[in-house]
Amino acid sequence: MLKKISIFALLTVMLVTLISACGNGNNNTSEQASSAPASSAESASASASAEPKKKDVTIRVFQFKVEIRDALEKMAQEYEKETGVKVEIETHGGGEDYSALLKATLAAGEEPEIITSAGSAGFDPYVDRAVDLSNETWAKDLVEASKAQISRDGKLLGLPMNLEAYAFTYNKDLFAQAGITDLPQTLDEFEVMVKKLKDAGITPFALTNEWWSMGIHTLNIAIANQPDPEAWIEEVKAGTKTFKDDPIMKQWLRLVDIMFANGQEKAITVDYNTQVAEFAAGKGAMIQHGNWIQGNVDAVDPNLNLGMMPVPLLDKPNVFTGVPSNWVVNNKSAHPEEAKAFLNWMVTSETGKKFISTDFKFVPSLNSITPNPEAIGKIAGDFAVFSQAKPDQVKGWQWDRFPDGITQQWGAAMQEYLGKQINGDQLLEKFDKAVSDIVKK
Repeated sequence: MLKKISIFALLTVMLVTLISACGNGNNNTSEQASSAPASSAESASASASAEPKKKDVTIRVFQFKVEIRDALEKMAQEYEKETGVKVEIETHGGGEDYSALLKATLAAGEEPEIITSAGSAGFDPYVDRAVDLSNETWAKDLVEASKAQISRDGKLLGLPMNLEAYAFTYNKDLFAQAGITDLPQTLDEFEVMVKKLKDAGITPFALTNEWWSMGIHTLNIAIANQPDPEAWIEEVKAGTKTFKDDPIMKQWLRLVDIMFANGQEKAITVDYNTQVAEFAAGKGAMIQHGNWIQGNVDAVDPNLNLGMMPVPLLDKPNVFTGVPSNWVVNNKSAHPEEAKAFLNWMVTSETGKKFISTDFKFVPSLNSITPNPEAIGKIAGDFAVFSQAKPDQVKGWQWDRFPDGITQQWGAAMQEYLGKQINGDQLLEKFDKAVSDIVKK
């Protein structure tokens, strides 16, 4: 069970450190993170500490972070050059149901050496496949709060790869163009702000039809705002509380209605990649995503003036943070030891650390990897400033406390609501039905 201050405080410390480095004009961190790969002697030493060179070995990685697909494949090529071990990257994300694809792959008898998983309940289906990584050399360097959601019975069963935060990422220049000088603190102020954008001829939101964005991140805004999210979730699973009768859900519906009524035309046809590309091109003032879109945005316009706007729902606006991806070594695969060696290389070698901090644009989950302020960008930087000033308004990711399969049904219901096929009451009823259907099984 995560304590309230756990991951929020630690992520804040890491990000604030970056902002301080930038503000002081200290370029050493950036230069180190962006430096060329280690010399052949250093690389050989790092590889040797992981495992002796092997030839004619292929390990397969099954993962869902579409933002790092290209960089991850380049890193795999570097690993093969150094060790002779080939790494095949298979990326599934965006509109695909990653969890369903992974389960189907495993059911078909295919066993990738490394699978990526969410934490908490989302990890439960894969516990029996997970190799204990507690004694790996890098385990002691993990941000402490990142471990709980991937640990069972005191054993670390995966590598938490990075930390992320989200709220409304917004275009500061478009806000200025509309005469918006203060960020909204309430839903009423939020509605006024949206109208100002529209009156200035600016589309307020870049929306998407992606089930995971709406069924996970959007809905989490309401769940995380519960006074005690964990207790509330347990009551919902037990059937003693419901989405339909919850007053916070009623406020959340108003927020969603404002978003859905003020996006681009035919948002029901817009996938994630198109959504982010349109936002990066200035076709929307806000997007409900976090620092993970920085690389995609930079590919379109690296000079876009972005920030992270807390989401106003109740009495205080909030941002949301957690560990999005855990790398699990599959004990049923052909080469689990080689997979462990690859993970070790990725987080301890200079080449691997450079990819994580710079090419992936990650806020690392390991204290031994120095984040690159220039790479993580303005979105994460804005979050760091906010979370330092208002740590009580940083909330967690709660969706993985529900059994697998529920968020997919929530996302499908949100797609219906975006498409105006159901009303608000029916949407909340579908949320409750998704829980009862899965929990009863």
